Amino acid sequence: MYKVLVSDPISDFGLQQLTDANDVTVDKKTGLTEDELVAVIGEYDALLVRSQTKVTARVMEAGKKLKVVGRAGVGVDNIELEAATQRGIIVINAPDGNTITTCEHTFAMMMALARHIPQAYRKTVEGVWDRKSFLGVELRNKVLGVLGMGRIGSEVAKRAKAFGMEIIGYDPFLTEDRAEKMGVKLGSVEDIVRNADFITVHTPLTNETRHMISRPQFEIMKRGMRIVNCARGGIIDEMALYEAIEEGIVAGAAFDVFEEEPPSADHPFLNHPKIIVTPHLGASTVEAQENVAIDVSEQVLNILRNHPFKNAVNMPPIPDAVLSKLQPYFGLGIKLGSLLAQLAEGPVNEIRVSYSGELSDVDTMPLTRHIVMGVLARHLGHEQVNVVNSFHLAKTRGIEVIMQKSTAAKGFTNLITVTLKGSGGERSAAGTLLNGYGPRIVQIDPYPVDIAPEGNLLLISHTDKPGIIGRVGTLLGTNEVNIATMQVGRKVVGGSAIMVLTVDKPVPKRVLEEIAKLSDLTNVKEITL
Repeated sequence: MYKVLVSDPISDFGLQQLTDANDVTVDKKTGLTEDELVAVIGEYDALLVRSQTKVTARVMEAGKKLKVVGRAGVGVDNIELEAATQRGIIVINAPDGNTITTCEHTFAMMMALARHIPQAYRKTVEGVWDRKSFLGVELRNKVLGVLGMGRIGSEVAKRAKAFGMEIIGYDPFLTEDRAEKMGVKLGSVEDIVRNADFITVHTPLTNETRHMISRPQFEIMKRGMRIVNCARGGIIDEMALYEAIEEGIVAGAAFDVFEEEPPSADHPFLNHPKIIVTPHLGASTVEAQENVAIDVSEQVLNILRNHPFKNAVNMPPIPDAVLSKLQPYFGLGIKLGSLLAQLAEGPVNEIRVSYSGELSDVDTMPLTRHIVMGVLARHLGHEQVNVVNSFHLAKTRGIEVIMQKSTAAKGFTNLITVTLKGSGGERSAAGTLLNGYGPRIVQIDPYPVDIAPEGNLLLISHTDKPGIIGRVGTLLGTNEVNIATMQVGRKVVGGSAIMVLTVDKPVPKRVLEEIAKLSDLTNVKEITL
């Protein structure tokens, strides 16, 4: 008989498949302190939590029988994943349960924004019958820009089509074929910013997406557009949005999330007549709470019964002999994936990983998961992507993962070559571990290099001609950007070549634009590893 402890308030309906199971006993003990949880956890095989319970290393050490911790929700910030992995405890979540409820809240906010519903309600209940101040707009025939076409963004687009809206969708992994099947026009962030009547964001918050809508974007927007954020605070620059509303560029905004939650009492959104706010209610429906409980209960039951399961968020067990050979390459694999994700132009539809040398004799699946994670995390964020779900997320975005092996390693003991293919062409990079030097990138596309995969890099494609290196160095020096290292890779004298510079700090956008204008340069990319 398996014993399951539920330590946070979780829907009884959602737990029903656990409580109905003949081989499971479920105990509900909420509001436990860490000491109280440590005192009782030793008798349980599974622990189910929401966000209140802190599942610490101490709790897991006391859980001698513990096989799985289930989080009835998306985030797992309250669970120490590394401690769980070290003890062989599987951690699972329920990433799909909030999809529809967040989608519907987005639409509720969009319609309330279009028709001034909260503002009109407030005035009406105050005894003022005012039909002239709240002239709204229809959604029909309007252009909706959806930034982020994952689960929630796709559902929003589907409903917007039923309202007669034209949808432009942006996602770094959205291909033309998939967009066409969804009835969505594939566009860039700039396409959406310039053309949309409404914009809704559904991306994770990463370094790439933080303030992706800020002052430069508001300056080129269609006047009178409206903007909705039910995703994450920080994707839209709140102060820049406030200024855009004051200047008449943006007609109104609806926010369920903030950069700082709860927002300060003097936040300009809270009392602005053109801004609607709610207190992070995207997942707050009865159905959503039931769905996440149902999802996590099903997977806990599968794990306890040794059946196939999904939605694990920590590292699966790897035999010690395999782990000792692969672990030194995990960091390199993530960096190779991240490097290529930053170099790739357009959506990716294939990740090809080739292992050469001694690695060809080992089960490299765990290492491939790290590489795929590195590719996806650049755009989806480490909060959403991990080594367990990276293959699943790639598949849901139409990305094929291919592994190849060869004993020939081009003079290296081991060599990992990663290639991304997509609508923008093909990019590849290879890396290895060198005794005394650690991880090194030894090839980018066809060019041999020798680079430590860390810090701020500039990758400059150019024609191999005298003076180019000097002009780039002078321009960086003039702008107080210090060069730490420099590599040049070429195949033939006078042909195409690449220059890779390690710099001490990120290069200002203005300086990158100046470099790009230099003669005989074909491309400039800033890379952060």
